[in-house]
Parts: sequence; structure tokens; C-alpha cells
Amino acid sequence: MIFLAMHFPISGTNISPIYLVVVGFLIGILGGFFGVGGSFIAGPALRAIGMHWNFAVGTDLAHIVGKSVVAAKRHRALGNVDLRLGLIMALGTIGGAECGAQLIQLLKRQGNVDFVVSIISIAIYASISVFMVWESWKTMRAQKKKGGKAQKGRQAADESSFSGLTKTIHRIPLWPMISLPTSGVKSISLWVIIVVSFVGGLFSGFLGGGAGYIRMPMMVYILGVPTHLAVGTDLFEIIISASYGTFSHALKGNVDILVALVMNTGAAIGAQIGAILTQYFAGPKIRLLFVPLPLIGAAIVLYTLFTGHTF
Repeated sequence: MIFLAMHFPISGTNISPIYLVVVGFLIGILGGFFGVGGSFIAGPALRAIGMHWNFAVGTDLAHIVGKSVVAAKRHRALGNVDLRLGLIMALGTIGGAECGAQLIQLLKRQGNVDFVVSIISIAIYASISVFMVWESWKTMRAQKKKGGKAQKGRQAADESSFSGLTKTIHRIPLWPMISLPTSGVKSISLWVIIVVSFVGGLFSGFLGGGAGYIRMPMMVYILGVPTHLAVGTDLFEIIISASYGTFSHALKGNVDILVALVMNTGAAIGAQIGAILTQYFAGPKIRLLFVPLPLIGAAIVLYTLFTGHTF
């Protein structure tokens, strides 16, 4: 039984407002620090207290909009937002988000939305964590082998063991080629950016949130954007994409706006704290600290899937 539970008629669930505020606050910190919507925590957290996945996905998108506005504003002040990149990515993300939302509708009509989304979310969350712990470990080990020489500039200290792959992708001669001066990218195909953002949007519409757990790593490893800029730019882009995703899911009856508003009371504060904390960590360490978060989400989903219990 949830202490001081309130009934939210749109989703038909009984949830403690205190629970929602605390979850929103924690997700706000994570979003501001890692540049993610926090759906790998928010979605499972809402599902764990009895909300169906279609409502968890739509409601999570709604609460993320407000939180991302606060966090992106703070990151903008810190110089961590590439506006040009964010606006370009919004185009691909919107298309992907609509495809993801349509998939949710298909599963909802078939009556197996909870099971299918649970299985896919577990696989995605676990895969991301395994990959990022491997990459971050390789990167920091390579830096130690260099003798710990002092490096100048944030970008120099934000190396990735996938820099070779990133440079190869930058050389793909697929017109039109554009530059991203703020992110330090001299030339890259516009279509590479669109594909990255479309994939992120697809997961956003299907699993909820801004899908920063997919997009932030792809911005670092594929587009070659420094981690701090990837965090801030992703939050800026999430404002646009999550707004569209919220609208799309609301038309389909998948958004409990009252739950989202309660969560935002905590998220708005946490997002500012998280954004400020990024200034005290180097890029590889931010990526390594990110690793446990999708695993926590996967563990919550596993619990609800195999036990049938909710918190």
C-alpha cells in the first residue's frame, strides 16, 4: 500500500504525491547531469506502482518537457548547448517519436503492450550499460597510459576510445555536408545527424522520455560531440521532441497530465542541481557514472514483470 495515495482518474491509478515528487526530483538531477529524460527510471517507476505502460510512456514525456526547459536554460548559461545541432536533430526526433507512438498504439490494440515493452526496455537498458562501461573503462585506461599528462581544454580531456570510428563517420561524403563550430565538428553529413536523431526519437516514442540514454551516447560516439555539450544540447532538443511526443500521446489518450505536473514540482529543482554538477566532472567520468542508471531501470522492470507485484 502506498502511503497517502491519491486517485488519478485519467490513468485510473492510486499514487502517493510524495512518491511522485521524490521520483521527479531524482530524475531532475539525473537529467540535468546526464542530459537524459530519465525514462529508464521514470517509466519503470510509474509502472512499478501500477500504471500501464502506455500511460507511463505518455505521462513521462509530459513531465520531461518542463524539467528539460529548466535544465537546458542552466546548461545554456554554462555554454553547454549547440543550438544549431539541437534544432537539426529535432527534425529527425519528431519523425522517430511518431513512429514509436504508433508502435505503442499497435501493441495497445493487441493487448500485450505491458509485456512487449517490458522485454524490449530490459534489453535496451542492459545493452547500453554494458557498452558504456566498456567504452569508458577503455578510454580512462588509455589516458592513464599516456602518463597522466595535463591536457588543455575540455574537449582534449573528453577523449573517447571510439574517436577513430567518429572520424570515419565524419568523412562519409553524403551531401549536404555541414559544420558544427560550437561542437568542434568541422564537417559531417546532415543525414548522419538525422539518422541519429530519428533513432533517439523512435525510442522516445516507444519507451517514453527523451531517449537521452540512446541519443547522448550516439552524439558522443558517432557525431563526435564533447560530453558536456552532448548533455546540454540533448536537453535542448528534448524540449522540442518531448513536446511533440506529449501531444501525440495525449491525442491517443496516453497522458495523465496531473501525474506529470506533480512530478515536475520536484524535477524543476533537481534539474538545476544536476546541470551545475556537470562542471565538476570530466567527460569519461560522466559517461561511466551513467552506467548504473539504465541497470536500475531494468531491475525495476524485471521485478514487475516476473513477480507481477507493484510497489
